[in-house]
Amino acid sequence: MLIDSHSHIEMKAFNRDRDEVVRRAQDIGVERIMAVGIDLDDCRRVIATVNTYDMVYGVVGIHPHHAKDITQATYDALREMAKHEKIVAYGEIGLDFFRNLSEREVQIQRFGEQMELAHELRLPVVIHDRDAHAETLQMLENWNGDVTGIIHCFSGDYTMARKCLDMGFYISVPGTITYKNSGTLRDVVRRVPIQRLLVETDSPFLAPIPKRGQRNEPANVMYTAIKVAEIKAMPVDEVEKVTYRNTLDAFGIVAD
Repeated sequence: MLIDSHSHIEMKAFNRDRDEVVRRAQDIGVERIMAVGIDLDDCRRVIATVNTYDMVYGVVGIHPHHAKDITQATYDALREMAKHEKIVAYGEIGLDFFRNLSEREVQIQRFGEQMELAHELRLPVVIHDRDAHAETLQMLENWNGDVTGIIHCFSGDYTMARKCLDMGFYISVPGTITYKNSGTLRDVVRRVPIQRLLVETDSPFLAPIPKRGQRNEPANVMYTAIKVAEIKAMPVDEVEKVTYRNTLDAFGIVAD
């Protein structure tokens, strides 16, 4: 019983074998996969993917890398996409001050606009934060819990995690938890209640050990669950069950 709470299975990296990738995930017990858009064309692929696979749900929004490309027409298109019954969140949105593919001021402006749109649409948000912890927290605190959701691929420390939890957010753990240099993330996982944790792959990126260096895929979410169970000294099946329920709750998905 697993959910990959954040993947990019709609991306071109999966065009040649997407059916097989979904089947491998199902074979190891992944019951749902979240496909998360990063730009308008990618969001259209998200819609096509959720229409193709019953187990895939979608998230639409504009990644900070593409903030510079947003126009009013972008927001109009996203409003229409959000009407789809299998679009369950808005994202991934946020700030990326590591690559700075959009100017920082533009990222901040578009982040605020997209938070407003998510609030209008009554959707949870999926937050991208890389090397922008203080600015991300400030933006989220401006909403005072009126917009909540998931901090994707969490990379902050426990102090940041605690603030996010207090605002109603879930913390999503990627395959990097298996890396030797992930001591800070392991501390976060150790201290955050299991009831507020999700597991993800961010595939095709961030493949976990023992798959590092390969294209990541949703089936590999099991390695993250295994590592979380080890850190928290819990049975793996319990981690899977709780994070499954957490993910449904975070995205407002009604269980079958």
